Amino acid sequence: MVFVLKKNATEEKIGAFVKKIESAGFSTFLSTGTEHTVVCLIGNTAKLDIDLVVQTNDIVEYGRRVTEPYKAVNRAVHPGDTLIRVGDVTIGAGFFQVISGPCSVESEEQIIKVAKSVKESGATLLRGGAFKPRSSPYSFQGLQEKGLDFLLAAKKATGLPIVTEIMNQTQFPLFENVDIIQIGTRNMQNYDLLKEAGRCKKPILLKRGFSSTIEEFLMSAEYIVAEGNPNVILCERGIRTFETMTRNTLDLSAIPLLKQKSHLPVIVDPSHAAGIRSLVPALSRAAVAVGADGLMIETHNDPAAALCDGAQSLDLDQFRELCADILKRAAFEGKRMR
Repeated sequence: MVFVLKKNATEEKIGAFVKKIESAGFSTFLSTGTEHTVVCLIGNTAKLDIDLVVQTNDIVEYGRRVTEPYKAVNRAVHPGDTLIRVGDVTIGAGFFQVISGPCSVESEEQIIKVAKSVKESGATLLRGGAFKPRSSPYSFQGLQEKGLDFLLAAKKATGLPIVTEIMNQTQFPLFENVDIIQIGTRNMQNYDLLKEAGRCKKPILLKRGFSSTIEEFLMSAEYIVAEGNPNVILCERGIRTFETMTRNTLDLSAIPLLKQKSHLPVIVDPSHAAGIRSLVPALSRAAVAVGADGLMIETHNDPAAALCDGAQSLDLDQFRELCADILKRAAFEGKRMR
């Protein structure tokens, strides 16, 4: 249930209204937009009389029941698009950003070389895996804490904010200097991790589980936002289907649907979606066409020698060519880069 407040509502009256609602046993989430302030009630609201609340509180414009199980991430609660700012970079609400870098950080020299190149090509954020969840226990698991140090060195060398994946809730102290914390597809329903992400206040890039429905995806985002962190970026990265010729099947319909249902920004990872380098450009263009707020593309200085996912990684020249094309298309769609 949500209550839309009148434009002239003062902070004092809003605070008193929220306190009154919470004293009745509800949790609340306050959403402040450009036009209205909305108070979202979380709990069993079936017996709450909306008309009575409106009539007895002069700052309330109207109330509405939200039927979907996700409340805080629902566009009904927050009609305007959420903007997420990381340094000079803005994600969502008409802005378009490209995140790029290798699947895994392999050395300080490698990550700095890639970072400098992708920045020159137009990327505004650097990705790189320090901790790597792998299906096989014998596969390369990443450089761990040393990989984080190398990422920070690349950030210092280029100024690019960094995006990297966390494995579990005990690692948050290690990610103090990371700009955007990624929660990967395998952890999308790790609820203890999601709750801790909600308490950490850093921007969270949440990847859709490879076998998860859109509602389950939004419910995972709800765990983070309900804990007090509104800075969530949704990432569609393909889902598992019966198809075997690609690594996953990119669900392009999810992008406009997520943007209809939620106010959170939505980006696309075409690299993991296909798992095939030659398909990344076409899927990237398609993502722009259906309204994505950004792309996360794997780029490596030597894909043939990559320790992880080289088959889906672009080389530096391929990324430069693609990024130039993508940014032109995004600008044509009315997207801003800064």
